[in-house]
Amino acid sequence: MTFADLKVTRQYLDALDAMGISEPTEIQRKAIPRIRAGQDVIGIAQTGTGKTLAFLLPVMAMLSHAQGKGPRCVILTPSKELALQIADVAGRLAARTDLRVQVVYGGVGHRAQQERLEAGCDLVVATPGRFMELYLRHGFTTKEMTHLVLDEADRMMDLGFMPQLRKLLEILPRKRQNLLFSATYPAKTEEMAGEFLLWPTRVEAAPQSTPVETVVQSGFRAPNFGTKLNLLAVFLNREDIPQQALLFVREKDQAERIGQRIAEDVTPAVRTLHANKGQNSRIHAMELFKAGDIRYLVATDVASRGIDVPQLDLVINVTVPRDPHDYIHRIGRTGRAKRSGQAVTLVDPSEKPALERVEALIGQRISFEDLPANVSEAPTPSWEAQAMARAIDREKRKADPTFKGAFHEKKRKPGGGKGGKRHSGSGKSRRKG
Repeated sequence: MTFADLKVTRQYLDALDAMGISEPTEIQRKAIPRIRAGQDVIGIAQTGTGKTLAFLLPVMAMLSHAQGKGPRCVILTPSKELALQIADVAGRLAARTDLRVQVVYGGVGHRAQQERLEAGCDLVVATPGRFMELYLRHGFTTKEMTHLVLDEADRMMDLGFMPQLRKLLEILPRKRQNLLFSATYPAKTEEMAGEFLLWPTRVEAAPQSTPVETVVQSGFRAPNFGTKLNLLAVFLNREDIPQQALLFVREKDQAERIGQRIAEDVTPAVRTLHANKGQNSRIHAMELFKAGDIRYLVATDVASRGIDVPQLDLVINVTVPRDPHDYIHRIGRTGRAKRSGQAVTLVDPSEKPALERVEALIGQRISFEDLPANVSEAPTPSWEAQAMARAIDREKRKADPTFKGAFHEKKRKPGGGKGGKRHSGSGKSRRKG
């Protein structure tokens, strides 16, 4: 099947050709005809399988040409990075049309975005918070809206956007076509679909919660974060490592430590991406990485769904994500467009339960290698040992609410002294361990 078979018109066929896209993916083949038919659609497909074009191509074809001032299609997405990515694709598709595409997101001043919307647009890509803010400022009207797209719906639920989305329902025309796209479809996302969609048709391109088949998954076990840093310094200096890699961590300080170590021991062509970075800095880092001007990008999960680098061959999970669905989104940054990719995960003892949740979700075991002989094991600082012990206790307590663990409140011996009553008014707490 070709895009022409899907009744994609010439201007969009030319745009796809300019983008180097010749054949539709599975989710595009299944979703485009149903969207063109006017149905509400739930699209479930892994990251990197072409979900963006699956909704943009039919919706933009139905919009046809520039008309009015208010947006006729609103695409909501959970992050600024993803909003920019979708708007970029929409802009390329619209290059041979007169359709007006705008993007709005938080973290920057609203005035310029408001002025662009007031000038008129047909399709707007937005984060929910900024969309509502501009609407309340009377920057645009929703009366002309005919299409609503909720992209990465599962992530929007994880980030707590449901109250904002419910407010959105109050200002949108009742008569509209609704599309919901997601890489996974947990119960919370199903709840969202029930509120926004009317008798939807569900299309699925692959079994839920399975990683892209072209990604080879492996891992290393390490006793602590310092050893992970030592491993990265050795691993990234290997000659067979791809030119670019995306590294994921849970915490902002972890991203900074990794970025510093890579800059010192591997290459200065590295940037970090996390919530403490200014919006312009984040956008610039993303642009440099996409252009191939930097080799390594170290990011928290803020970027796991907002980076589209077709030639990316390697993803490294320096820490295991707490939510196993985030693992799927992380490794979905590689192995795209039928290319092979590699995902490497580093695991410390406290992350074993999180790893088990990942393996249960994807339905397979990740193969682990021994630490290379030239990687030195770093000593575990006392604070990190205690943090890992607490994390292990929390996981055990989830499985067994009666479990006390190493850090439960110990019974004090009567009579004071060590283990006795704490003096009132001291204002100090004893550190355990």
